[in-house]
Amino acid sequence: MKPTLLVLAAGMGSRYGGLKQMDGLGPNGETIIDYSIYDAVAAGFGKVVYIVREYFKEQMEASVRQKYANVKCIDGTPLEFVFVTQELTKIPAGNVVNPEREKPWGTAHAVLMAREVIHEPFAVINGDDYYGKDSFRILGDWLRAHENKSGAYSIVGFELENTLSESGTVSRGICHYDENQRLTGVVEHLNIAKEADGKVYGDNSVNGETHIELDGKALCSMNMWGFTPDYFDKSALLFGAFLQENGQTLKKEYYIPYAVDCIVKSGEGCCDVLSTPSHWFGVTYKEDRPGVVAKFAKLVELGVYPSPLYQ
Repeated sequence: MKPTLLVLAAGMGSRYGGLKQMDGLGPNGETIIDYSIYDAVAAGFGKVVYIVREYFKEQMEASVRQKYANVKCIDGTPLEFVFVTQELTKIPAGNVVNPEREKPWGTAHAVLMAREVIHEPFAVINGDDYYGKDSFRILGDWLRAHENKSGAYSIVGFELENTLSESGTVSRGICHYDENQRLTGVVEHLNIAKEADGKVYGDNSVNGETHIELDGKALCSMNMWGFTPDYFDKSALLFGAFLQENGQTLKKEYYIPYAVDCIVKSGEGCCDVLSTPSHWFGVTYKEDRPGVVAKFAKLVELGVYPSPLYQ
């Protein structure tokens, strides 16, 4: 079984100032998604599903199909690509929403857009985050081990100190789990940074504590998930309930952690917390770009990736 990679690439990039999903950051113009797909193929994935917006779907699909025309899976078969769109109007029939709303419905809604094209265990990643080879290998192995199972989900946890920014503070959801490494909750922390004493500090958004010392080895979520395909049906039901309560709001969104938390607490599924040694990096603002370019150049210099990445 070859798992599928679902790439969340529908973000409009308003803070970044453009379509960061298509920004060339590698030595030969490679995007972050290019590196993620390269690592996923090496980890045994066989299909890539892009979640995009309609207004740039044609441009992105043409670029992707040309770029990856010669890419083969580890069994020698061509890598498969599917494109689906996330739009504000793609909601279950019978729901009435605020006509003034412009903001999409969030990451869990985006995943639902792939319900008709994914029938095997699958991973979910952000299109603008670099996760590293080890992360894809670990998650690929987990997905293959859970073929033909249901209610089995996972999250790849990154050590907090491996996700910090060199240019400012960050917000991270720190994973809490039981003795079986099963997720019990994700607690959002704000204003996280390593300070002059070498320790990591941040604010707990739940209990209001500020400038508390955090464990640099604590596992945090960078929105890298693994799901068995039954997740779609469970999440669709939750989304219907979410719209009943929040359909008239202008900004509230249906997020993956919320959907997973509801499923886990209902007893209909469980979520394994997987640990990766990889270092995360990504782009949120244009100021992040030079640092990311330098990191990819270093990875190429060290021989982690060929250059150009694709021939």
